[in-house]
Amino acid sequence: MPFIRFLPKLKNIRRLFACGLLLAVGSMPAQAERLKELISIQGVRDNPLVGYGLMVGLDGSGDQTQQTPFTTQSLNNMLSQLGVSVAPGTNMQLKNVAAVMVTATLPSFARPGQNIDVTVSSMGNAKSLRGGTLLMTPMKGADGMVYAVAQGNMVVGGAGASANGTKVQVNQLSSGRIPNGAIVERAVSSPLAEDGTFVLELNTSDFSTVQRAVEAINRSFGRGIASAVDARMIKVTAPAQPEERVGFLARIENLDVTPAQAVAKVIINARTGSVVMNQVVRVQDCAVAHGNLTVVINTQPTVSQPNSFSAGGTVVAPVSQIQMSQAGGALQMVRSGASLAEVVKGLNTLGANPQDLVSILQAMKAAGALRAELEVI
Repeated sequence: MPFIRFLPKLKNIRRLFACGLLLAVGSMPAQAERLKELISIQGVRDNPLVGYGLMVGLDGSGDQTQQTPFTTQSLNNMLSQLGVSVAPGTNMQLKNVAAVMVTATLPSFARPGQNIDVTVSSMGNAKSLRGGTLLMTPMKGADGMVYAVAQGNMVVGGAGASANGTKVQVNQLSSGRIPNGAIVERAVSSPLAEDGTFVLELNTSDFSTVQRAVEAINRSFGRGIASAVDARMIKVTAPAQPEERVGFLARIENLDVTPAQAVAKVIINARTGSVVMNQVVRVQDCAVAHGNLTVVINTQPTVSQPNSFSAGGTVVAPVSQIQMSQAGGALQMVRSGASLAEVVKGLNTLGANPQDLVSILQAMKAAGALRAELEVI
């Protein structure tokens, strides 16, 4: 009797264990990402800088002054500012100087005195910038103001040699990088919560993701702290004390948010024929027939020689032979796929190259068998 009474209890325990297991599996968090990876903060941004300068100290691989007169003009202007006057009409043959463009990115909250990396690129016909030194170059922003000054020795990752018409080159010799090559001279104001609110912007517009982000912020900081403006923007009430805002943003960036499922999309590069698809792409059952048509034209000259002592002349007549072949285009069955691996496996059964696959995917989209958007870049 005690054993019989124990059986119902054992069954109840098993049922409770099974329910608990299902609840545990159901409550397991999906693949989430930090909110920092999904958003950017309005007002916190980088600023591009650009400048025009001269690279000196090249080993005879600089600009050819006849084809690039602006190099000579720039050098004359620089020398005049340094107190060196060059007689008008002087033919300056400079092989160790090159005109370059200098670019950099001024990070947010950069302060005067900080160093940033710069990239130097030749704008003339210099053969190589290897071993050159960039002279002091003001770097301006979009408003025309100078925000940094660049100068220093450049690092070129390429190498090359030439002799007697033979040339060997590895990587690029006409551009390089100067680590910490520019000093910030002016800071860019980054307005942050001037009106008492932060504005968060999603990297990709999506109503579901922005709603999940709002819910995650409100769960952590209280109801009404965050509200969605549209499918991209989230307005968050900032703390009243300015010294608390940095820590507040740091906590927001580390919140876990599960982004909504991406839109099924197939990207086609029309220039290279590359085809890339994300994991949401699906196909339905369809039959595809695709054949390749190849035309080969072979032309050979034929010489017609007249008989001896005749009044005719030698004539060269081209004779062309045209051959046309078409590969088999039997119907191939493409099965519906529930995962990206099955989709790829089904498309591989066609045996088509990437160029042919572009046409096949377009036809499958028109037939309603491809559940994805086609985007040509």
